[in-house]
Amino acid sequence: MSDADALARLIDKASRVVVFTGAGISTESGIPDFRSPGGVWSKMTPIYFQDFVASRDKRRESWTRVFNRSAGWVGASPNEGHFAVAKLVAAGKVTSVITQNVDNLHQDSGVPDDLVIEVHGNATYARCLTCGKRYEIDRLKPRWEADEDLTCVFCTGLLKTATISFGQPMPEDKMARAAEEALLCDLCLVLGSSLVVYPAASIPIEAKRNGARLAIVNREPTDQDPYADLVLNTEIGPLMSDVLERLSD
Repeated sequence: MSDADALARLIDKASRVVVFTGAGISTESGIPDFRSPGGVWSKMTPIYFQDFVASRDKRRESWTRVFNRSAGWVGASPNEGHFAVAKLVAAGKVTSVITQNVDNLHQDSGVPDDLVIEVHGNATYARCLTCGKRYEIDRLKPRWEADEDLTCVFCTGLLKTATISFGQPMPEDKMARAAEEALLCDLCLVLGSSLVVYPAASIPIEAKRNGARLAIVNREPTDQDPYADLVLNTEIGPLMSDVLERLSD
């Protein structure tokens, strides 16, 4: 049995699939991952949340990275893997997409925003840290160019990209919803996550503990492979395209 046949069989037998994605699905769109050689953190030091809040210089550095697109998190297009997931959502097979990525590519591929659970936030817009008001990043650029400390026009709170930085609390509502989805699904499909960043990485194994099947597709082995029903170390886009063909037969 081929890899695509094996995964298609698992998906076909499931009635409620949750997809859990990590950097590996987006590297196929040219977005760098975080920890590998040549990844984001090999090129720049993370700015911790506490430093961002305490230091104007750190905030300035952080926003400079945003407007210079130094991290490379935005501006790419969805790939075969993203589109395959979107098609499974549209078919009613996948009920939610839990993602560690901040690139908005699941939404760009056609997955409704309310079905994407972004546990690490989103880099394509900003929010006020005090009142939560959303700001589009392009509209903030003139203020940054004028050397302003970017603050909310409503409450004067600090503005920050809507990502979860090191040291920043995880979004309780998103984590609670992700945990609920893990309990309700009968198949958790991991696409491109090394499953080393917690607490998000606990979600697939919790689904497995609650009786769901677990399939992991990642280029490298993960610590959760021994618990999975299927492990495939391969490229995501071509595999998922083949899976879709088998499901439509």
